[in-house]
Amino acid sequence: MEQINEMADSFKLLGDKTRLTILALLKERALCVCDLVELLETSQPNASQHLRKLRAAGLVNETRKGQWIYYSLSLEHKPYLQAVLDSVPSFKEKIGQLKNVCE
Repeated sequence: MEQINEMADSFKLLGDKTRLTILALLKERALCVCDLVELLETSQPNASQHLRKLRAAGLVNETRKGQWIYYSLSLEHKPYLQAVLDSVPSFKEKIGQLKNVCE
């Protein structure tokens, strides 16, 4: 039953378009908040709030590189979410157009 509750909580998080988009973007590669702000066309506090929820649920990892924190997917123990992300459209082309302001 606990696994069902965890799955339900994860799917609730993905019910938000912004959070689902963040995971779809991170499927392509690790990104910092400034990249996500540019790609999502949102504010830094808004992106950070969504990332905080995803991190609290164990869906993303963060890695510090200099002054920047990069976020990546953490779905090793959540194969049901990997199946969902396998169905979302690719953002590879959009990520390729990033201005790389974080570098």
